Amino acid sequence: MTDTALSLWPASLRSGAPVQPPRAIRIAYLGMAVALLAGVAEGIVRAAAVLERQEADLAGLATGLAVRLGIYLVVLMVTVRMTHGARWARLVLTFGIGVIGLLSLVIEPLAALLSADEFGDLFANITVESATVGLFRAIHIAAVLVAIPAMYHPEARRFFRRA
Repeated sequence: MTDTALSLWPASLRSGAPVQPPRAIRIAYLGMAVALLAGVAEGIVRAAAVLERQEADLAGLATGLAVRLGIYLVVLMVTVRMTHGARWARLVLTFGIGVIGLLSLVIEPLAALLSADEFGDLFANITVESATVGLFRAIHIAAVLVAIPAMYHPEARRFFRRA
């Protein structure tokens, strides 16, 4: 590829064959992909539950799904830029997904835990839907907790310094 302003590779990596990202960056990418897929699956389960109700707010559901899809597409694009050595992308993912995103995922379960009188009350009204959402959320959280530290592994740091 010629040296253009729209090149996907950072200038330091454009000479010769493209450099493959190190293993830590590939792990971070896979972690973010799993997190995104778990988020999409959770959104589908929640949307299906809303559609089962008699008085489903279709406009609100469509708006919520569109916003969620937009966020996920932006995260995916930033994640791809991270695999090309963009330091800003690593920072955006760290604070956006590693801080704000994780907080948004754990606030609801923490609120339920803190509002329960007894631990057993948390499981009194469990449904297939809530168990499925909980499973996808746990996968989402675990994937983020793998991805973010992988971006700061020593070999990843060297990769970002070269870019």
